[in-house]
Amino acid sequence: MCSHHSSNFYVPPQGPPQGLTLPSDIYIKMGEDNIFKMLEDFYKELEHSSIRNMFPGDMKEASKKSAAFFVQICGGPPLYNQHYGSPRMRQRHMAFPIDEQARQVWLQCFSKVLEHGDVHYAFPMEYRDQFWNFLEKFSAWMVNTSNP
Repeated sequence: MCSHHSSNFYVPPQGPPQGLTLPSDIYIKMGEDNIFKMLEDFYKELEHSSIRNMFPGDMKEASKKSAAFFVQICGGPPLYNQHYGSPRMRQRHMAFPIDEQARQVWLQCFSKVLEHGDVHYAFPMEYRDQFWNFLEKFSAWMVNTSNP
């Protein structure tokens, strides 16, 4: 393999997140419907963001795919694997140039949704820091473009 090909994509120096798991209590306390609602609202935030062009036309449909992933990682059934196969999220996101600025917009949109997550989605706020840590590390690994 030619070494110059691998330099086309930026790879975060910290590498893939290690041991990144979420407590299954999140799924138990929220339930599937609330996770789907939370992700639908998250995608509504994304719809009005500067990174809207990275997402498909049908944001509600896109939110369902994301929700399936979050159900799975929060301790629910493996919906994502059942419907879409192995997550391989970094690979799936390679089609989009994701830089640190795009990552921050994504995180800001998630932050807005989590702000009243306990009220709107029965999000267990005792896990907020752990969940946010997951989002930060996960999103850092999605970055594939560096801006000089």
